[in-house]
Amino acid sequence: MTSQRALRIVIGADTFPPDVNGAANFAHRLASGLAAQGHDVHVLCPAPDVSAELLAGSHAMDGITVHHVRSHRWPFYQKFRFSTPWQANRTATELLRELQPDVVHVQAHFVVGRALAKAAPALGIPLVATNHFMPENLFALVKMPGWLRATSARLAWRDLVSVFGRAQVVTAPTPRAVKLLQDNKLGREALAISCGIDIEKYRRAQQRQAGQGRTVLFVGRLDEEKRVNELLAALAKLPAELDVRAEIVGDGSCRGSLEALADRLGVRERVTFHGHLSDAELLAAYARCDLFCMPGIAELQSLVTMEAMAAGKPVVAADAMALPHLVRPGRNGWLFPPGNVLALAARLTQTLSDPEMLATMGKASETMIAEHAIANTIGRFERIYRDLVTAAPAQLRPAPKRAPRRERELSRTA
Repeated sequence: MTSQRALRIVIGADTFPPDVNGAANFAHRLASGLAAQGHDVHVLCPAPDVSAELLAGSHAMDGITVHHVRSHRWPFYQKFRFSTPWQANRTATELLRELQPDVVHVQAHFVVGRALAKAAPALGIPLVATNHFMPENLFALVKMPGWLRATSARLAWRDLVSVFGRAQVVTAPTPRAVKLLQDNKLGREALAISCGIDIEKYRRAQQRQAGQGRTVLFVGRLDEEKRVNELLAALAKLPAELDVRAEIVGDGSCRGSLEALADRLGVRERVTFHGHLSDAELLAAYARCDLFCMPGIAELQSLVTMEAMAAGKPVVAADAMALPHLVRPGRNGWLFPPGNVLALAARLTQTLSDPEMLATMGKASETMIAEHAIANTIGRFERIYRDLVTAAPAQLRPAPKRAPRRERELSRTA
């Protein structure tokens, strides 16, 4: 087995495009980036809608092959779909037996990830697991009352550890995310590997044209843990002469209440709720803003903050979870205590009223983001996969590769 042989890789994702969230975006970037390096990459994920379930079971997408598990709409969150364990278990086992991959890489411990994490070791296939999970990100989906959350979070972490314990290698996006795994008794070493972004894509974004006032941008799900309400409350406290506007990109369970809050605070005319934007529209939003704000408290890395940095923007963010890994106070932005609206308003005022500070911090963001280039991430995972394949005992290695059944059938009819 040479180090240059193309690998067959199965990536398990419980959320994948067209879903719009950080975990889905990373799974797609990883899969398409590996495919661009010549690897045979397959993704197993829930079907995004009923029509997708009616497809032949797989389709090509950006150089990869996407396989769907039949899914159902989550009753409390219409845009979220899930698969049942028995459907995922059957599909995962059948897929691995057919493809005989070199390695399986799951992106979650939920239904699809759990199914692959069970099937891969049983078939002697090396397993890698990456965590993007925090309990706070799911509380809005399940409509869980506050008094039950602490107990549920402990149980959720225990469940994650039991699933990820089957993997030979466990990773998380940041050192803080790795520590979170250790604090919840993972009981083994985990690696910090950035999710990475296409830096040049955001660096090439059209530069902001001079105009009236200043613009603060937020991008993300409009759910409870993102705390966009704090940004709106801070906006209401900024000096009128600064003429600061806010652009809110994304959608979620809190959008209606946030729009109502903007009305009550008297800032509705200065806030634009865009909902979901196309890729080109999002690039334009990064380009025209003066500053990016992330008040969320459950960010294991925050890809949108990284994108804003690549676009050359200062960042004001909550001093919570992994955000301090991205924001160096006084260098490329500021951190504020979560929940302290006065401190947030003060940092926004300080930065937006100083054109030199905006420019200097924006340049620092561009410099600091270089280590998070997606090519670095792809390279690290490639090395992990090859090390696992090389180290696997001969009797546990998959049988010699054959083309997947659908490819063999097509070749016979060609």
